This record gives sequence, C-alpha cells and structure tokens, in this order.
Amino acid sequence: MILSFTNTNEDSRCVPSAFKKTNCLPMKFFRQFILFITAGLLVYCSAYKPKKSLDDLKTAFNTESTSGEKYAKYARKAEAEGFDTIAQLFEAASKSENIHAFNHAKILKKLGESINAVLSDFDVKNTEANLKSAILSETFEMQTMYPAFIRNAEREKIAEAAKSFTWAWDGGKKHLKYYGKALLAVSNGKQSNLSFTWYVCPVCGNIYNVEDVKQSCDLCLTKQESYIGYPEKTE
Repeated sequence: MILSFTNTNEDSRCVPSAFKKTNCLPMKFFRQFILFITAGLLVYCSAYKPKKSLDDLKTAFNTESTSGEKYAKYARKAEAEGFDTIAQLFEAASKSENIHAFNHAKILKKLGESINAVLSDFDVKNTEANLKSAILSETFEMQTMYPAFIRNAEREKIAEAAKSFTWAWDGGKKHLKYYGKALLAVSNGKQSNLSFTWYVCPVCGNIYNVEDVKQSCDLCLTKQESYIGYPEKTE
C-alpha cells in the first residue's frame, strides 16, 4: 500500500490518508479536549488550600495572641512585685508575640480565611512562677510546635507561612534565653544584672536589649532606627 499525505483542512493535518477515518482524532475535538483539561486544572488549583498550613496558622495565631495577652499581664504583676526589669522584659515579649500573631493573621487573610482569636486560659501567679510558665510555653513552641509547622508549610510550598513560622520560632528562642536569665536573677536576688531597656523589631517581632542590639535585625534586616522602643534622634 502507498500512503499519501494530505493537508486539505484544519481537522486533519499531515495525516496518512489511509488512517484519517479510523485512527486519528479530528483536531477540533483534540483542541477542545485540551481546553477542557486545562480548565479543570485551573479550577482545581484555584480551589486548592493547604489544609495543614491553614490549621497550623490558626493554631499559631491563637497561641501567639494568648502569649501576647499573658505576658502583658505578667508584666503588670512583675511591676507590682517590684521586679521592674522583668516587667520590661515581659512587656517587650508581649509586643513581640502580638507581631508574630499579626504576621500569621496576614497570611490567613490572604488565603481567604476568617480571623478570630481564641485565647487559652492562663493563670497569673507570682513573678517566679510566671517566668517558669513562660519558659514551659516557649520550650514547647521551640522544640515541638514550630518545627512541625515549618515542615508542613515547606511540604505544602507555602513560603510565606514558613517564613512567618520561622520568624516566630527564632524570636521565641531569644525569649526562652532571656526568661532563663530572669528566672536565675529572681532566684539569686540579683535583678540589677538584668537589662531594663528593650527594643522590638516591628516587622518580625525579634527583641533586643541594650547589650545585643544590632544595626539591622538578624531575621528581617529592618534598620535599628525602626525598632519599637529605640530612642528617636534629637537635633
């Protein structure tokens, strides 16, 4: 058999004429099929939501919101007990946690989720007990909660969530270090060794004292002049 190639219409191009009726799909049908598949994929992609990351963002938002409220009350208790330097630390940590919560909320909103903080119950005791409670909370977040949340966000390719979780994770490590020093100071009765002045990065929530403050934030590179609590320049 001799096969001849024809190119007579848009439904069958460069196709062996012997196969036109039996083995080839018309080009119009083929194009329609491709458009149908493409439309289906677009609908799927637009409807896709990263379930684990969404759940994690909500949990982190509620956790950070609770911590922000809790540390503010711990600050007032410390001040009432005469621990002025520890009150300042708790106040800075409260601002830090609220910034973490705000960052998580921005991503939730971007993903189309409603934002309603659900605060957990907590007790306000004496300052030593409050420091121990804060250390337990931060230890759980550093060792368990945020590492898992970061892994989930990376697996689901939600880069913004991974970054927000990482900022809160790294910032929380510093909270844990400062709380440990404060607890030791309370135990030893040497509050004077603690810093009274604290600065908070308004972008990522990182905190610094006068001894470790940086020209630019370690985590997000925000300039020192923008830190909450940093003294304004005077003429």
